[in-house]
Amino acid sequence: MDNALLVSLSQQMAAYRSMEVIANNLANLSTPAFKREEAKFEQFVQQVQPSEGESGPQTVSFVKDTGVSRDLSEGRLESTGDPFDLAINGKGYFVVQTAAGNSYTRNGHLTLNGDGELVTDSGDPVLGDGGPLTITADDGNVHIAADGTVSGLRGEIGKLQLVDFADDTTLQKDGSSLYSTGQTPNATTGGTIEQGMLEDSNVEPVIEISHMIDVMRAYQATASLTQSQEDLKRQAIDKLGSIPS
Repeated sequence: MDNALLVSLSQQMAAYRSMEVIANNLANLSTPAFKREEAKFEQFVQQVQPSEGESGPQTVSFVKDTGVSRDLSEGRLESTGDPFDLAINGKGYFVVQTAAGNSYTRNGHLTLNGDGELVTDSGDPVLGDGGPLTITADDGNVHIAADGTVSGLRGEIGKLQLVDFADDTTLQKDGSSLYSTGQTPNATTGGTIEQGMLEDSNVEPVIEISHMIDVMRAYQATASLTQSQEDLKRQAIDKLGSIPS
């Protein structure tokens, strides 16, 4: 396969990857606290042997996928009225106990499991300073203060952990709105908890659809270039085949 086709193929793969990321953003439009992602690419230059009629080293530029970047801007806070819906206003993450260890999330759509523990949609306990928080019917209407203190009719039940990291751009996605990291969490000083509210996804559908159209056009342009190269080769082969031996 010649270099022109290889370059076109790398561009088409980049377009496919971009479309995959955009589609995931749109699929999570209604996921609380979801953070928009964008595919990242860089130029990969390779030295190749000169073709016929060329002299000296030749360079070919390919497109290389280097992962995704995450937009950490906050989504809008929407009121739900549910006492166990919690939004983080500012920086911070809830601490979640999973089978693989502690994970972190900004998705505060919480419920109580059969044991009265405050858990995520996946059933993982959300941790307070002393471990999972257990709320019973005797606690009545539960109030959760801005600093995470949980209290009921019997007094203080516990305090939700709210942590932050030196570099939250390096957090790894684990699925189910959870993140993991090797960094040491620190108690956040720039965030508060809003009870009865949820943070919306920060995905803007109009912007994503606009990006999708741009990617489709770029893919179509590259596909047309590839087709033109194939047509030229076919014509050359036909002409060579028609020359009398």
